[in-house]
Amino acid sequence: MTIPLSSPDITEAEIEAVTAVLRTSRLSLGPQMEAFEDAIAEYIDTPHAIAVSSGTAGLHLCIKALGIGEGDEVIVPSFTFIAAANALRYERALPVFVDIDADSLNMSPASIEQAITPKTRAILVVHTFGRPAEMAAIMDIANRHHLFVIEDACEAIGATYQGRKAGSFGDAAVFAFYPNKQITTGEGGMVVTRRPELAAQIRALRNQGRYDSADWLQHAELGYNYRLSEINCALGFAQLKRIEPILQQREKVARRYQQALADINELVLPSTEIPGIRISWFVYVVRLNSDYTEIDRDSIVTTLTGAGIGCARYFAPIHLQPSYAAWRNSAVLPVTEAQASRTIALPFFNRITEEDIAQVGNALRTALLQIQNR
Repeated sequence: MTIPLSSPDITEAEIEAVTAVLRTSRLSLGPQMEAFEDAIAEYIDTPHAIAVSSGTAGLHLCIKALGIGEGDEVIVPSFTFIAAANALRYERALPVFVDIDADSLNMSPASIEQAITPKTRAILVVHTFGRPAEMAAIMDIANRHHLFVIEDACEAIGATYQGRKAGSFGDAAVFAFYPNKQITTGEGGMVVTRRPELAAQIRALRNQGRYDSADWLQHAELGYNYRLSEINCALGFAQLKRIEPILQQREKVARRYQQALADINELVLPSTEIPGIRISWFVYVVRLNSDYTEIDRDSIVTTLTGAGIGCARYFAPIHLQPSYAAWRNSAVLPVTEAQASRTIALPFFNRITEEDIAQVGNALRTALLQIQNR
């Protein structure tokens, strides 16, 4: 690709942090992990943070530790990455897909309320594309119905809702650090929680069911190898030290896109100013204007990728995926399906240039004109 969809921002500080670990004899469960966990806990303002091998692993451990299992229902959006629903199925819990709000693309509180049954145990909230969900309304619903809340904040580190960080509201929350995220560990994730007993269990589960107070070969329960290496943690810790400049730079990129694409009537641009909310820009997703019914989104994506511009359909609804065929007929999600068919994620990363953004805009204009002239 001439302009990739995403690209990690790695500096010499991160390279030095990683190589320093390689000069030690401690490559797992060491001081870098502890420093990274402590720094995330302080940043999110939660007492406990547990480093894990991926965001998916973190979600799985939250579900397991909360005792959610076979036959339990968990409310989750279909408009998100498939890992959110997969993690439920690992424990034989049942994802109950609810519709989204057409503006925020986050799960609709009204849809959540309507989906609650006697089998509902939890709400798995996704902060889509780094925009926090309506946590006041969602927490009110959860409290009234005595439901757990798990925040999938994998796309939202640094986002805030009414002055609080995303990830600080529910029983537990999960962040992810894949290379396309705001900060990266290469592969990795982090669980945060205010509940000490939950933190202790998740720490044990990530390390083969071994509690910190136990002998190395003493396993109290069935666990997993969901550890995050010292190398990954060193990279993440170094990245976290400059998270505020990173978030500010990504916000600038989003605003440059707003200016560059403002004249394209066929597109609906994401909101940038939302009272009480700070977006942590994970991706920049535009939507085709519903007034232009003759424009096929997939044709736009094909044209852009053919021109060397990375783009993607964010997101393909989970309930329409082949591995979720059993849910297809039971999930009635008109807003999800309408919005998902029109979304295009454009190249978005810290060091994208104004020239790159202009090139993306020009390629979009050309693609739209070609399709409308057919």
